[in-house]
Amino acid sequence: MMASPRILLCGGVLGRINQLFKRVNSVNKSAGPFDALFCVGQFFSDEQDRLDELMDYVEGRAQIPLPTYFIGDYGFDAAKVLSVVSKNSANQGFKMDGFKVCDNLFWLKGSGKFTLHGLSVAYLSGRQLSNGQQFGTYSQDDIDALRAFAEEPGIVDLFLSNEWPSGITNRATASDIPAGISDSSGSDSTVSQLVAEIKPRYHIAGTKGAFYAREPYSNVDAVHVTRFLGLASVGNKEKQKFLHALSPIPSSAMSAAEISAKPPNTTLSPYTLADQVDHPKEATKRTSDSSLDSQYWRYDVSNKRQKHGNVDGNKVCFKFISSGTCPRGEKCNFQHDIDAREQFLRGVCLDFIIKGKCEKGPDCNFKHSLQDEGESYSRKRPGSGNSNANRSKECWFCLSSPNVESHLVTSIGENFYCALAKGPLVQDHILIIPVEHSPNTLSLPADSEIELGKFQNSLKMYYKNQGKEAVFFEWISKRGTHANLQAVPVPSSKAAALKDIFSLAAEKLGFEFVTKRFNNNSEGRKWLRTQFDKNFSCFYVELPEGSFLSHLVEENEKFPGQFGREVLAGLLNMADRADWRNCTIGKEEETKLAENFKKRFEVFDPSQ
Repeated sequence: MMASPRILLCGGVLGRINQLFKRVNSVNKSAGPFDALFCVGQFFSDEQDRLDELMDYVEGRAQIPLPTYFIGDYGFDAAKVLSVVSKNSANQGFKMDGFKVCDNLFWLKGSGKFTLHGLSVAYLSGRQLSNGQQFGTYSQDDIDALRAFAEEPGIVDLFLSNEWPSGITNRATASDIPAGISDSSGSDSTVSQLVAEIKPRYHIAGTKGAFYAREPYSNVDAVHVTRFLGLASVGNKEKQKFLHALSPIPSSAMSAAEISAKPPNTTLSPYTLADQVDHPKEATKRTSDSSLDSQYWRYDVSNKRQKHGNVDGNKVCFKFISSGTCPRGEKCNFQHDIDAREQFLRGVCLDFIIKGKCEKGPDCNFKHSLQDEGESYSRKRPGSGNSNANRSKECWFCLSSPNVESHLVTSIGENFYCALAKGPLVQDHILIIPVEHSPNTLSLPADSEIELGKFQNSLKMYYKNQGKEAVFFEWISKRGTHANLQAVPVPSSKAAALKDIFSLAAEKLGFEFVTKRFNNNSEGRKWLRTQFDKNFSCFYVELPEGSFLSHLVEENEKFPGQFGREVLAGLLNMADRADWRNCTIGKEEETKLAENFKKRFEVFDPSQ
């Protein structure tokens, strides 16, 4: 059995950072080493004069002794510290395992779920949303995300909440309840509902400023018990316990007998009382509607994109240039330079655009000079003219190009070929690519469509044989070069949620898909061609149950080029793989993956 991680838990810090880490160092020396520290309750001080104490750690003058995670993101100095953290480019996109504040200090924002030393950790940060408050609150999206996690297989080992759950003292032994604890004060019924759904093995909260280790209680529709732990605040006058050590075996490493063991003092759940949950019908409904949950679209694109954010000198935003969008919107500290974005689309090297130089020199596959509007949008340095022949020589996807990565090619037909996606989202992530240089798959002749349909049907059968369903999507940029239709397998158990998830993601971006369902792929693609306008960029996705979702992108509309991948990354709980650049591997490993796929796909391959 794997070694149990050793965890420290702390209540509200209230800015008393030095006092906290003095105690942590002492405990670590006498009973450690410990692997991590989780802080629940208010982390920042309400007093202005404690900011310097925190900044000593943030700015590196003092060292934090072990990885420390906090969720109570409010207090007098919270906005000053966290606004800087939010603008850090390393903290953008999907970050459920903590925004880095400084070495060994991580902010768990909103809600999320991640694995640490084998432990499944879920959290709800801050208090209920208050109008106009930027930090220290959670939203309905954060609640919905946790409800989605509750539907996933596996047991959550630790659930961290800032607020105590209302009703936690129900059915508890009265003599064990700390004096002065009132269920009506400082308790949150939303947390109660979430805990009843998540059913963690341990629930830790910290806002009441009191230490309370409740007896274990049983869960409805689950064999394991939950232990609640409320922690006092650091330096509290009553000298109640604010630091607690825990060494739980991860549930993933426990036997069924160990998971289902119930101590003799186990009580019934405090959340099953009829008067406990404020809106039981609503809670039940939202649980069953988890396919809509915004966990699947945690990449915040709710703000309207502008040409420039609150710019920092002449620095340009990498995210905006590379994808056309930036999750920071108007709050971004770097320029959202449309001209720079245009140069990137014309194949100019990102390092050259951002830094003015490229260290790769002749090994770089991009252009090292600014391009006029009429020049090729292909990636390699231009030859003469703008002909298809020259584009084919420069294009990464043209089979006749010297730049094609042929080791990724898995199958070749007359009009299309298949290749392993570079930086694949999941195993067997495949691109279906026209052999000839074409900007999209919707304007190709009818005989090409027949072969494309065969490749799609073969991939569907191949994925089905593995208990998965195929999702096909294509991003068609009106400035694009060579088309590729992406095929991504998803577990059959998640397929039913796809339509709602894509619709929710569209809503977050401010548009609504045109949707139609067909009995066969051929009819669906005929319909797509009627929707397509070459003067507009377009995104569409084909779902396993026959639905086609299509969207024409307006002239001034900002649309993320990796939209389809980002949505599926959320669905598959692979937030760190939303950007293909994070998933690239060496040529040797790519070759091995492609060869393995070819062997498995051979019996389905229509080109054989």
